[in-house]
Amino acid sequence: MTTEIKAPVFPESVAEGTVATWHKQPGEACSRDELIVDIETDKVVLEVVAPADGVIEEIVKAEGDTCESGEVIGKFKEGAAGESKPADSKADSSKDEEKSEKSEDAPASGDAILSPAARKLAEENDVDPAAVKGTGKDGRVTKEDVQNHIDSKKSSGSSAAKPAAAPEVNVAPGERPEKRVPMTRLRASIAKRLVEAQQTAAMLTTFNEVNMAPIMELRKQYQESFVKRHDIKLGFMSFFAKAATEALKRFPAVNASIDGNDMVYHGYQDIGVAVSTERGLVVPVLRDVDAMGLADIEKKIVEYGTKAKGGKLGIEDMTGGTFTITNGGIFGSLISTPILNPPQTAILGMHKIQERPMAVNGKVEILPMMYLALSYDHRMIDGKDAVQFLVAIKEMLEDPARILLDV
Repeated sequence: MTTEIKAPVFPESVAEGTVATWHKQPGEACSRDELIVDIETDKVVLEVVAPADGVIEEIVKAEGDTCESGEVIGKFKEGAAGESKPADSKADSSKDEEKSEKSEDAPASGDAILSPAARKLAEENDVDPAAVKGTGKDGRVTKEDVQNHIDSKKSSGSSAAKPAAAPEVNVAPGERPEKRVPMTRLRASIAKRLVEAQQTAAMLTTFNEVNMAPIMELRKQYQESFVKRHDIKLGFMSFFAKAATEALKRFPAVNASIDGNDMVYHGYQDIGVAVSTERGLVVPVLRDVDAMGLADIEKKIVEYGTKAKGGKLGIEDMTGGTFTITNGGIFGSLISTPILNPPQTAILGMHKIQERPMAVNGKVEILPMMYLALSYDHRMIDGKDAVQFLVAIKEMLEDPARILLDV
């Protein structure tokens, strides 16, 4: 029985997508719910799985082709035997075990516990599947398990990936190599939005600096107790998110958006946190930050970070947002002018904490300082409000008790 493989139904804000990767080729065996193709949109990557056991009969839309919501991208034949089964059966000559070949041959090759996406990621990064602990059903290794294994190797100082990249720099003297790569949908969408923001908004940036010593001392004092109670580390972003939330309450224009000739004031604080991924910059949103504690914010940021690395962020994770925070400091940026995230009217830029000599009560002290940047739409926000908003954040960070006391 032949069935059609269709692109997923895209959200209303997504018009079309691109076939990113076919994980199975015509004639290859597939099991039910196995990942067979990725569809990349300008916001997320959507996965299409096999409807039943069988094989890919025909690929209608090749990698790189554009497809619309619900469009046929291939054909699938249910119940057909794939090419991989005869090859795998060579490993087992017993007729009694032939019936359970589907579940037996993969363990012999070490791949039975890997999902297709996990297998592909493991092969690309030269990861031994046996070294990865599976958290899926029946011990199945998921794509996230492989990614976490790769990240843990990097964080422990492993340099295994470095030699693999070495051949790419072996260029003959005098050669001027170039490589042309098509822009991904996400990258193209990012580029379009950034250009639109600069062309349609009266964008201006105001700067200030904040002494991070109080926050750093607070973290040092309570970090161990915080981890024991909440099972997560206390970072800087949660303080900035709470300070921004309190400041947004005092300056509602900064928490607003422009819709045509209307100014929309939001009575809630949904703060987007910019996250850098290999595919590009994404901005998942923390909902109702006013009702969240520091631990809730930290946990949600970690969750979004994990999803972003695995390409698992959904449309619902990135939809909306009334204000955005971006942290270029993690890459070493000392100061920058962040670009607005339309239709929002302001964005806060965090930067690297740098020790500098500062005048304190007539004396010179070395303090851990951070430059803050607030880019805002001057059509909606007056300079006075923008400056006072940034000063309010500075004051709350330099005296964290102000956040609690609302002063």
